[in-house]
Amino acid sequence: MIRRRTLLAATGGALFTSALATGTAHADATIAVNPSTTYGSWEGWGTSLAWWANVFGARDDFADLFFTTRTVTYNGTALPGLGLNIARYNLGACSWNSVNGESMVESPNIPAFKQIEGFWQDWNNEDPTSSAWDWTADANQRAALVKATQRGAVSELFANSPMWWMCNNHNPSGAADGGNNLQTWNYRQHASHLAAVALHARNNWGVNFATVDPFNEPASSWWTATGTQEGCHMDPAVQAAVLPYMRSELDKRGLTGIRIAASDETNYDTARSTWASFNASTKSLVSQVNVHGYQGAGGRRDLLYTDVVTTSRKKLWNSETGDGDGTGLTMARNLCYDFRWLHPTAWCYWQVMDPTTGWAMIAYNASTLQPTTVQPKYYVMAQFSRHIRPGMTLLDTGVSYAVAAYSASARRLVIVAVNTSTSAQTLTFDLSRFSTVTGGSGGLVPRWNTATSGSDRYRAYSDTRLNGKSVSVPFAAGAVQTLQVDGVTL
Repeated sequence: MIRRRTLLAATGGALFTSALATGTAHADATIAVNPSTTYGSWEGWGTSLAWWANVFGARDDFADLFFTTRTVTYNGTALPGLGLNIARYNLGACSWNSVNGESMVESPNIPAFKQIEGFWQDWNNEDPTSSAWDWTADANQRAALVKATQRGAVSELFANSPMWWMCNNHNPSGAADGGNNLQTWNYRQHASHLAAVALHARNNWGVNFATVDPFNEPASSWWTATGTQEGCHMDPAVQAAVLPYMRSELDKRGLTGIRIAASDETNYDTARSTWASFNASTKSLVSQVNVHGYQGAGGRRDLLYTDVVTTSRKKLWNSETGDGDGTGLTMARNLCYDFRWLHPTAWCYWQVMDPTTGWAMIAYNASTLQPTTVQPKYYVMAQFSRHIRPGMTLLDTGVSYAVAAYSASARRLVIVAVNTSTSAQTLTFDLSRFSTVTGGSGGLVPRWNTATSGSDRYRAYSDTRLNGKSVSVPFAAGAVQTLQVDGVTL
């Protein structure tokens, strides 16, 4: 997203805290995996659907690439499906009708593919069965949601902005000054729109949203009338006023099982500030705290984890993140920081397809809206998402460049590690704290390698074996590798 790219460019890698910096990998390091320290059961990997799904949502090949682990042919190349299992559906804020002589005010800078059409288009009638609602809207993104669901994905409903007619200036890109833009008399209506869509999705699309988040980076001030996307500033007091309506609107439709997520703030420190501003009653409405990872290598992930998980006993997701490094190395590094310090139980990339190649996993042309190249980042994502699967237990590695997950049913330990240094190194993984470690036949440890600056693209190797309860693996500079150690018991 354009504003986020600007933010990251301004901060770059200068935001390392001392805690994070200590996790930098050094040559010939030994990492001890500790099964006695765990961080919950992994829920999965995901992506938001808008805007790429607004363009490509009707295509089965992309649904298979992103939401299965099948091998899929794309442009003549066999690609490993990423196996994402979370689809975040963006309820749109746009429509082009006129109501009582009033109509939407469009930012001059928002491209058409970033304008997502909402369903409640006429404020005169709240009945979803009336002509005030258009359930044929947003066909492509809806198609992507259904395809993801059919492939086993769970879903989350969120809104970048309330419908245009709920906004003070009728502009779903934001207020002129970046201030609060949701009309006070439409707090409930914003929640009603979301809840009505959740009910309609269950009854008509075969989609049961697990969570609903009425906000998207609401405390941020860059949502302005001349912005490049939908967005709406809502300060924490406004958020606290909307959340009770969100619960009541869901409940009165019988959607008591849908949990509320909030607030999808843009970074870890802002998320802490917003969460701290909520009183106990407001916090009780929120089952899951969503945060975005646009602070890159900076921010106090550890304190957010303490505030949300240790103290408040809530779920914690990194529900959106991205960066402009097409190699995938920055993504891998920040993902490892999340596992080490934030300990989320789910992690979602913003847009798996994007016109800016650095941000994309698969790029597309913004002018022709035709898909183009597969970026190295795609293969780096596969290292994590194809192997750390839902239901696995997250284990401590003590470092910020390696993550570990364990499946008791499969007796399998998965380790994904990143060589963040500029020279080759050998990493040795100490598994002595496990009761049994046998590996495959002859102690075989299958591994997969993606060289972010080389030719390997999720290449499988069968040349690595255990040495007792340890395994050593050479890593090229910038390499991301996955190890699968079978025959492991606690």
